[in-house]
Amino acid sequence: MTSTTAVPAQVDASAARLVEWLESGVAPEGTFAADCFTDLSLPHWRVQFETGAATIAARRELHPFPGEVRVERVDRTESGFVIAFEERWRHEGQNWYCREQIAADVNEAGEMTELRVYCTGDWDEQRQAEHAAQVKLARP
Repeated sequence: MTSTTAVPAQVDASAARLVEWLESGVAPEGTFAADCFTDLSLPHWRVQFETGAATIAARRELHPFPGEVRVERVDRTESGFVIAFEERWRHEGQNWYCREQIAADVNEAGEMTELRVYCTGDWDEQRQAEHAAQVKLARP
């Protein structure tokens, strides 16, 4: 865990770069520190990556689909930010969905140095329909 206090403008820029990367699959310059550590928790699995390059490569391998990100909220923390969002993308003729939360530490240069990622897993159209039939959400 980083011990520095993140600068709000750098945190905001870092969060914007993260969203751009998630939507496009291309990480803008300065998104990740070279030694960025990522801890990814999925519904039935957990993996870790020890560098920014490995984080980018893992995203390309595990979720190579460009799409749209709807940010629910971004909260600044002493060391970075926490972002809650949902992703939607098209793959294999279907519209897919997932919901995620990422806690990110940001260094003085505005690069992310550590990510703790929690993902619901990818929901195909059938899973989304099952959920909609059984659950009425009070908020989207």
